[in-house]
Amino acid sequence: MFLEERKCLNCQKPVQGRSDKKFCDDFCRNAYNNHLKSGSYHTVRKINNALKKNRNILKNALSGVRETITISREQLLLKGFLFKYHTHRFVNKKGDTYIYCYDYGYLQLDSEWYLIVREKGGV
Repeated sequence: MFLEERKCLNCQKPVQGRSDKKFCDDFCRNAYNNHLKSGSYHTVRKINNALKKNRNILKNALSGVRETITISREQLLLKGFLFKYHTHRFVNKKGDTYIYCYDYGYLQLDSEWYLIVREKGGV
């Protein structure tokens, strides 16, 4: 009976060992799987990084001491804040819409000024 020579899915070198083995070593297995995931996760990774950056900007604006602070749009933009990325919205009883990046958020006061807040009950 003739056995077909199995080749590593990553580097195409011959694979020896178990009959279901697909890679010649751990490096090739990791490289192959990382390559498969790189395209599909790129967008998710980019958005998660933007969300984390936005959260840190809001957190640092409060300095850990204050409960709220007013900051200009320009100051947020200079720090690299990306307004299109947020995790959720909250509309209070007055109809004000707070936009959050995890547990830190902001309320647009006018075209230039924002109120930065921390979600009540946040960790």
